[in-house]
Amino acid sequence: MKKLYISIVLIAALSLLLAACGGGGDPKVQAGKDLFNQSTIGANAGCVTCHSLDKDVVIVGPSFYGVGTSAANMVPGMSAEQYIRQSIEDPNAFITPGFEDKKDVMPKDWKTVLTPEQEDDLVAFLLSLK
Repeated sequence: MKKLYISIVLIAALSLLLAACGGGGDPKVQAGKDLFNQSTIGANAGCVTCHSLDKDVVIVGPSFYGVGTSAANMVPGMSAEQYIRQSIEDPNAFITPGFEDKKDVMPKDWKTVLTPEQEDDLVAFLLSLK
């Protein structure tokens, strides 16, 4: 019993240490977060330039607060991942209500600017926003 207790304490301590050091996180999510936070991507303004991650905070485009959850309910039959990916590749595919007047503001060349890996990372990060 004592060995079990010690094992549990050691596992808990190791978990806390890894969390404090940033270990254990998904590297794709972190890479996507880093990409999102770049002020420019290629010749375009970066995501963070126009999209907030805070609830109800609008910079230019809609806030991405909770998009990992809300995207699953945007288009019937479409998963959150499909919705987010389509929105990156074709920014005018779905216009968030209230942003109709900004329909042509988002750059449309993300498919050629982002590598497939960068797009996957960005999708992974946005899906993590619950």
